[in-house]
Amino acid sequence: MHVFPAALLAMALSTTALAQTVPPATRAAPAPIAAPTKPEPPKPEPTNPDPAAINARLAAPLPADQAAMKAHVLFLASDAMKGREAGSPEFDIAAQYVAAQFYAAGLRPGGDRGDYLQRVPLVRYKAEGQGRFVLTPSKGQPQPLVFGQDYIPAADATHREASLSAPVVFVGQGIDAPQYGHDDFKGVDVRGKIVLFFAGAPARFGGEERAFFGSPQTKLRTAAAHGAVGAIQLASATLTPEAMAKLAETYDRARMTWARPDGTGNGEPIAMLGTLGPAGAAKLFAGARTPWSKIVAQAAKPAPRYRPVALPGTLAVTTRTSITPAESSNVVGLVPGSDPALKDQVVVLSAHLDHIGVGTPVNGDAINNGALDNAIGIASLIEEARRFKTDGTAPKRTVMFLAVTGEEKGLVGSDYFVNHPTVPLGTIVADVNLDMPILLYPFEDMIVYGADRSTLGPIVRRAVNSAGVDLSPDPMPEQGIFVRSDHFRFVQKGIPSVFLWPGQKGPGKAAVEHFMSTNYHKPSDDLTQPILWDQGVRFVDVNYRIAREIADGAQRPLWNRDDYFGRLYKGATAAK
Repeated sequence: MHVFPAALLAMALSTTALAQTVPPATRAAPAPIAAPTKPEPPKPEPTNPDPAAINARLAAPLPADQAAMKAHVLFLASDAMKGREAGSPEFDIAAQYVAAQFYAAGLRPGGDRGDYLQRVPLVRYKAEGQGRFVLTPSKGQPQPLVFGQDYIPAADATHREASLSAPVVFVGQGIDAPQYGHDDFKGVDVRGKIVLFFAGAPARFGGEERAFFGSPQTKLRTAAAHGAVGAIQLASATLTPEAMAKLAETYDRARMTWARPDGTGNGEPIAMLGTLGPAGAAKLFAGARTPWSKIVAQAAKPAPRYRPVALPGTLAVTTRTSITPAESSNVVGLVPGSDPALKDQVVVLSAHLDHIGVGTPVNGDAINNGALDNAIGIASLIEEARRFKTDGTAPKRTVMFLAVTGEEKGLVGSDYFVNHPTVPLGTIVADVNLDMPILLYPFEDMIVYGADRSTLGPIVRRAVNSAGVDLSPDPMPEQGIFVRSDHFRFVQKGIPSVFLWPGQKGPGKAAVEHFMSTNYHKPSDDLTQPILWDQGVRFVDVNYRIAREIADGAQRPLWNRDDYFGRLYKGATAAK
């Protein structure tokens, strides 16, 4: 068993309370893992918890495999790590910890300088000043719009100063989706113009496609492909002046992306210039063939259908952005492949190391420890790496273990990696992503987002079933989870990818709902939660079986022939 020194337990103490080596499997026929006995329900925490009592519970003996996994989380989710925000010194310490664990597990360095780190240059950027939006009607004098009433400027990571003057075209929700027979750009020329659109996507779209088409990134790329030179998002048509003013209070909130060689940030082909409120929209629509009142009426319908509208006059926009350099790292370790024909192919297992740092105090605690999001995912990654090395048989393909930075900033570290890979991008055949497994209940099934999109599906099902676990469909398709974590950056490079979660059968649904409503992105996501470490061991085992089958399979994973993302990103597809 692992014995924790007093100093480590003290680090795990939250402001209000305290914030594996897996046995080798039998290679020929791995036996299913028996489900654990049902745990006793957690006892309510006292109003003023006794630190000694909490420390005693955290230091309670566990089997070696569970204790090893818990030890990683004790360190990574401690108050000393201050929430592991990307670009912070504490994140750097966490990255060095993971690198040391990769070394201890016997992984080869996969970083950019012969070590385990891939340096990720970052920028913090935010709007500087209120900008200037000036409407010049086709007949009339220039009319400055009012900050906080008519418009809110957006920061542009790609330019410290930006100025643009062009006609404006309203294009509904800014979506071009032929598979749904939906084209907001039909019959209108937006070349050299600014496009204006609402957020979101039609409810009739499938959940994952709806999240994809509703993302600002997709809308900016679509507008640029049609020749637009800038974009503005419309706030809700019924947004009140008070709500618009409230939005304006955080207009200069800092954001983060990876840095380009010239010191500016990575961005889209065209910039999001800002947000236009209903009052500003009414001014732009004045004199248009379709009045703003008709757009408002259409927006109130359950399934609005918009027609593009070329608005009269021109809009001149000037913005300034403060851009400050920062640094972080991805952590990369490798288990080299053994098969002469397959060893140059790489299977990536990924998890994000960062969390959201220090925020607004809740019950006196401001540190967002991120125990489940995603210290436990990193712990799973480390223990899975150890499993590959202790198994006794090297995988046929190379397996990469990748702990990324900046997921909470918008999948920044994974985006940097796929654009600056430490192995040739074409050699990466799959990504299996571990993000926030909610290990608070004995899971009876697994959810594997993206499994039905590629030949990874049958592989995943066999591996999951071999561990005595069922594979269940996505219980929340409306959330579009497949496009919201680091694996999607691999998808955007045409690489088949999946994202794993414990399922929601039995007690799972209630436990997940409670975590999401009570602890997600809050200081209470710490080690006071009733984490079931035996479930962590089961989770590692299922992931290992999936990764091992991908690594040893005769064929590399391929997209299903009719999959939208496989076609969109030109990935290798199955024959039928």
